[in-house]
Amino acid sequence: MHEKDRQRIILSAVQDRGLVTVVDLCALTGASEATIRRDINTLDRLKRLRRVRGGAEAIASAPFAGLAGRPFSVNETMNISEKQAIAAAAAELCDDGEPIIINGGTTTFQMVHPLATRQLQVFTNSFPIAEHLLKNSRNTVLLSGGIIYREQNIVLSPFENDVTRNFYARRMFMGAQGIGPLGLMEQDPLLIQAEQKLIGQAEELVVLVDSSKFANRSSLVLCPLSRIDVLITDDGIDDRTAAMLDAAEIRLIVAEAGGRRAEAAS
Repeated sequence: MHEKDRQRIILSAVQDRGLVTVVDLCALTGASEATIRRDINTLDRLKRLRRVRGGAEAIASAPFAGLAGRPFSVNETMNISEKQAIAAAAAELCDDGEPIIINGGTTTFQMVHPLATRQLQVFTNSFPIAEHLLKNSRNTVLLSGGIIYREQNIVLSPFENDVTRNFYARRMFMGAQGIGPLGLMEQDPLLIQAEQKLIGQAEELVVLVDSSKFANRSSLVLCPLSRIDVLITDDGIDDRTAAMLDAAEIRLIVAEAGGRRAEAAS
């Protein structure tokens, strides 16, 4: 392997892990310890990394500007059974052949499993959703373009004239950071801008939130309750919240872990 290629691999590993050993770098590059130590010394002199005993560490730098909120990898471990039940109820609303939008998120991601036997036109800004549907279903998948946000596993475009404007959807399925009397809430302005564009392309907005989201609040409102057509949650929802949704004329579907569901009249 050429010296420059080895050093690119070393820098990539250091940036990914923060601290990496000589032994790890030997395994990654196939080079000897002496060669790796020489590369580390060179990169240390160039101030690309910092040489430490037995390896190298990243030099502190300004982090990549990401989105506010928890990473996808953290959220996907929370309230799993509730999310699966909510997603299954959401998939039941879809008819084969329909164009739909599935916004990125850990609850909406769970829709990929019941949709594995379906044939829909799915527009999404989520890498995990697009990848899973491509590998495990016959759905047509359209992926939006824009900037890749690694921690949330989504693609967002800051431009008005992106492909979003050319897609019509019967329904849009999305989650939210929180929900209250003022509407759906999110933490990041860029996320709100992108999601509002998507909402504008759908006839019906279906919100998928587990009951813990009714206690969450944020300083940014994505859309008012009046824009929501259907809300699917778990049986942890309290009477006060159900009454709030009923007053906003939102169709409420309550899904229970294990596949049962009940629908509240609105």
